[in-house]
Amino acid sequence: MADIPLVETDLIVFDGECVLCSGFFRFMLHHDRKRRFRFATAQSPFGQQLYSSLDLPTRDFETNLVVVDGTVYQKLDAFAAAMRALPGIWRVLSLCRYLPAFVKTPLYNAIARNRYALFGRKDVCLRPDAALRSRFVADGF
Repeated sequence: MADIPLVETDLIVFDGECVLCSGFFRFMLHHDRKRRFRFATAQSPFGQQLYSSLDLPTRDFETNLVVVDGTVYQKLDAFAAAMRALPGIWRVLSLCRYLPAFVKTPLYNAIARNRYALFGRKDVCLRPDAALRSRFVADGF
């Protein structure tokens, strides 16, 4: 396994071409009022290095990644970790982490496999404007 890029902050890495994934990014951006998370697209140099270091596909992304306190979460556990970090009512969504693996793994995989068909795909990867760039890690877009 290659070296995992140094992650000194809580981080969300998402598919910047996926409408659903980009919606999750916008949701987190809006509700992360303490600015706990920084971001990177999976297509970025940083994202590519991180996926590669975790032996994950670097083209057909199977999962968003969420890093909290140095731990990398994948699939529905990534969503749960992100929700657990938010204030208020959003934390209740983190309870999905308690679903048994035989439920949450096929559920997540079915949505991930069909996300472009269900929600759409952008022609180009998300490119943050100047105001959002500070929320992205170096080489994160």
